[in-house]
Amino acid sequence: MSPRSDAAAVARLLSLCPAHAVTPCEELPGLAARAGIARLHVKDERNRMGLGSFKALGASFAIAQEAARKDPSADWGTALQGRTYVTASAGNHGMSVAAGARVFGARAVIYLAETVPEAFAIRLRARGATVVRAGATYEESMTAAADAARRNGWALLSDSSWPGYSELPMAVMEGYLQLAAEVVAQMDAPPSHILLQAGVGGLAAAVAAHVRVAWGDTPVIIVVEPSVAAALMESIRAGRLVTAAGPSSCMGRLDCKTPSEIALAGLSRDADLFVTITEDEAAAGIAELAEHGVATTPSGGAGLAALLCGLPGIGPDASVLAIVSEGPEDA
Repeated sequence: MSPRSDAAAVARLLSLCPAHAVTPCEELPGLAARAGIARLHVKDERNRMGLGSFKALGASFAIAQEAARKDPSADWGTALQGRTYVTASAGNHGMSVAAGARVFGARAVIYLAETVPEAFAIRLRARGATVVRAGATYEESMTAAADAARRNGWALLSDSSWPGYSELPMAVMEGYLQLAAEVVAQMDAPPSHILLQAGVGGLAAAVAAHVRVAWGDTPVIIVVEPSVAAALMESIRAGRLVTAAGPSSCMGRLDCKTPSEIALAGLSRDADLFVTITEDEAAAGIAELAEHGVATTPSGGAGLAALLCGLPGIGPDASVLAIVSEGPEDA
């Protein structure tokens, strides 16, 4: 099963949302000069729908799609009353679940690993979500969320997928197609290279699927992962889905040791190269981005940090597209 590539359904639902607005895609010549390339475009997701990251497009779309199917003529505020969505999150996916549930009258329960900063828990509670701490890792918190879904008859709304669980994650990834469609409309020509940071791989796979349809084989698509959580790279090497081993990463939203089955299928087809970035490289890159006026986290700027470290095949004539996927922790 591969990701969808058509953003039309997402655009139709988002047209009904007063919080929706296209996010900027800006050319940054100063940062391009520092990276030693001709052009650099950055898609800025730091203010997406007031939630601070691209994740606003995912779970909220999946929930809106369920509400529309249930009764298109119903009052949106009560369309999903009595329904509870549960998930595990490193922060931003949970924000999207909480926001979407609140709009349609549903309840959100978000499981967080002990390593997730308390600032995210506070933001989730402010959106009306119930927060439960469980496990030392994202994977352990996901197991706890899935157990709670089975015990209570709740809807598990993960941004990852695995055998037997694909419908809602597919909808989450479909929501991310809006970002890709905006980029295609905003750029004056296809880039030579696209940098896509990845955790479970949902964003990377959705963007890659859409731009392959729009731009064909022209861009070289490079997937960037933490060196301690290279789940996609290791799965590609093994020819099957595998779980990576490693300590916790400062790139917390990318620190996912098991990839999404759907995302892996899509990226095995659409991506050209998988690279990793170390903890020190991420920290140094984010500090340098801040000096250029791009404030983000190690997760949000991992693609750009990798570019600043130097990547194979990206020369002085390159035109690069990267995504700043979230705002800084204190935003």
